[in-house]
Amino acid sequence: MSPDPPIVAIVDDDKIFQLTASKTIRATEVTDNVLQFENGEEALRYIRAHFSEASKLPDCLFLDINMPFVDGWMFLEDYAALKDTLAKSMTIYMVSSSIDPRDIARAKNNLHVSDYVIKPVTREKFLELIQRAA
Repeated sequence: MSPDPPIVAIVDDDKIFQLTASKTIRATEVTDNVLQFENGEEALRYIRAHFSEASKLPDCLFLDINMPFVDGWMFLEDYAALKDTLAKSMTIYMVSSSIDPRDIARAKNNLHVSDYVIKPVTREKFLELIQRAA
């Protein structure tokens, strides 16, 4: 694990999930540094603004599929185009309440998605995923 606590980003339009996920992640005591974005566009704007600052980019990003403006799939397309310019690599987990096999297969076949996680996400699962990303 790196000496600095990992930076975790939650990209989800569900305010309740954002709140519970960030509290749950903080409860793992692995990190207090949790960024929250309501949609893919907000997250991309932040990533583009800090592309050269490794200390501000997320190590681990939990990405919802269904969001307004820029959904998870559109985020991944844009991320693919800017990934090589970033100061550090990110581990992206697709997080969704969808159990649609097409969504799961599409996520698992995306080079930028490390895993597909079905909501709700437990403290233990967040801990495992963050540690795997670190």
